[in-house]
Amino acid sequence: MGQTRFANGRQLDLICLGRLGVDLYAQQVGARLEDVSSFAKYLGGSSANIAFGTARLGLKSAMLSRVGDDHMGRFLVESLAREGCDVSAIKVDPERLTAMVLLGLKDRETFPLVFYRENCADMALQAADISEDFIASSKALLITGTHFSTDGVYQASIQALDYAEKHSVKRVLDIDYRPVLWGLAGKADGETRFVADQNVSQHVQKILARFDLIVGTEEEFLIAGGSEDLLTALRTVRRLTAATLVVKLGPQGCTVIHGDIPAQLEDAAIYPGVQVEVLNVLGAGDAFMSGFLGGWLEDASDERCCQLANACGGLVVSRHACAPAMPTRAELDYLFNSPVPITRPDQDPVLQRLHQVSVPRKVWKQLFVFAFDHRWQLVELAQKGGQDPARISAIKQLFIKAVERVENKLRAQGVEADVGLLADQRFGQEALNAATGRGWWIARPVEVQGSRPLAFEHGRSIGSNLIAWPQEQIIKCLVQFHPDDEPLLRLEQEAQLKGLYQASQISGHELLLEVIPPKDHPSTYPDVLYRSLKRLYNLGIYPAWWKIEAQSAEDWKKLDELIQERDPYCRGVVLLGLNASAECLAEGFQQASQSQTCRGFAVGRTIFQEPSRAWMAGEIDDEGLIQQVQGTFEQLINAWRSSRS
Repeated sequence: MGQTRFANGRQLDLICLGRLGVDLYAQQVGARLEDVSSFAKYLGGSSANIAFGTARLGLKSAMLSRVGDDHMGRFLVESLAREGCDVSAIKVDPERLTAMVLLGLKDRETFPLVFYRENCADMALQAADISEDFIASSKALLITGTHFSTDGVYQASIQALDYAEKHSVKRVLDIDYRPVLWGLAGKADGETRFVADQNVSQHVQKILARFDLIVGTEEEFLIAGGSEDLLTALRTVRRLTAATLVVKLGPQGCTVIHGDIPAQLEDAAIYPGVQVEVLNVLGAGDAFMSGFLGGWLEDASDERCCQLANACGGLVVSRHACAPAMPTRAELDYLFNSPVPITRPDQDPVLQRLHQVSVPRKVWKQLFVFAFDHRWQLVELAQKGGQDPARISAIKQLFIKAVERVENKLRAQGVEADVGLLADQRFGQEALNAATGRGWWIARPVEVQGSRPLAFEHGRSIGSNLIAWPQEQIIKCLVQFHPDDEPLLRLEQEAQLKGLYQASQISGHELLLEVIPPKDHPSTYPDVLYRSLKRLYNLGIYPAWWKIEAQSAEDWKKLDELIQERDPYCRGVVLLGLNASAECLAEGFQQASQSQTCRGFAVGRTIFQEPSRAWMAGEIDDEGLIQQVQGTFEQLINAWRSSRS
């Protein structure tokens, strides 16, 4: 493509101005929108999808738009920020609600789509919202066609273009033609992609000269050029602008035109698309643009820009949703280096896994986790104290208060750490509800306590239980696993673990495997835990977290090497307690102090056993329980910190 001569020393690579709303995607593929029973919520809007997609590819992108002062607006801002996108120019509109779209997936080409954008926040963007300094801080500005469709957003977009031109910011137009948003289709007809209209053509033609790069589908260039013949339309566009034109040709790929329009499109280089099984074509254009800009803003060749663009588009059409379906560089590298073409990205286990682990994820500091997912141990204490087991729910809510106090104290002391908890659904649902949404590390168990072979609390259909879980909660599964178990037992346990891992991949929840080799096992082979983890990796099970007993410093070295070699994306290991004394645990912390993968501890009975017994027996009150739990928890934290100091 030659040097695009971007201005140097810019803080941002790209500012995206335009639509920012919530997409509610039907989860029942093949159903009429009338018959859909549930929806998945995603970030949406062309400009926002591109800001998200380019940030995921490593560009410093920013979003310029408005959201309502509502839960959906906050969701959108948080979603972009999590991807590393600059959200400082997203204004909160107190008068209007955040835009929303309902989408069905009837078949590959059919997607009933209803825009809820009457007087929505992003269409209230005004010229006064555009900061000259902000525009000047970027190499490029992208605007989508919808933001020229009404007077207010037209003025805002023109103001942004003026500032961009003044400060040598490259200008990119995604034609993004939606007839319904120009009032040319029925209000519920968001699906129609093309309605010829001379007024729209003239309106778009007024702005074409102001852009350096213009990207659109064949239909979008027909509207821009005001013709029903593509080459004629392209020639009209070329008379009005010297911009580089990128024409998207669907599964065929795309072409890039710098100078004169060729006699026929085939005379220009056609860069072939990635051949994949299409779930639905929605979102392909935004993914294409993200990939293209990922190359273009790094001064890559046309061929490289189109390779990235076509691959991003190909991956997104094979997945549910648009923004969250956007690939990372790791996924693209895997796709390009695969010895055989990957035509079913949705069924490739490596690609599926990379799509979960190579995206930006919350970075955890050292972890101090209070594990109180115990069930029968607390039932036993309640019975001994003459209490109704229903009281267990109340004690677990008191545990939350203890965790809260510990967190506040760590924060006051300036300690870089995260707190967390392990709580169960049966007695700890209220505690889980109270803990969720605070940024704590939260895991909850799925195993029937003490089961061997492994069984799940809610039956074999583990995936159907996960539907009701908040996304931030981690699946915890304790398995008494030994690589030398007799074959039928081992195969049954492995099948259960494999099913659980697959369910976690589909639901998107992280998985923590707590592996405890049975103490009474007849096998005397050494390295039982090491061999257990290796066996599970060999089966294609890659938990985000491991939870294991204390090991010798020598064993930690081996485990570190194994985890690093087999799964560089592993989040780490937490140490379990098994009701050991605080002194004994401190020794375990010391042995783990040089480990690269051991991130913290998750200890339960050592902290809660005695205070819970006393509380159930009526010897201490709520405050006494909270103080005792807090005291032991802090004692363990101090032991951990001194082992690492």
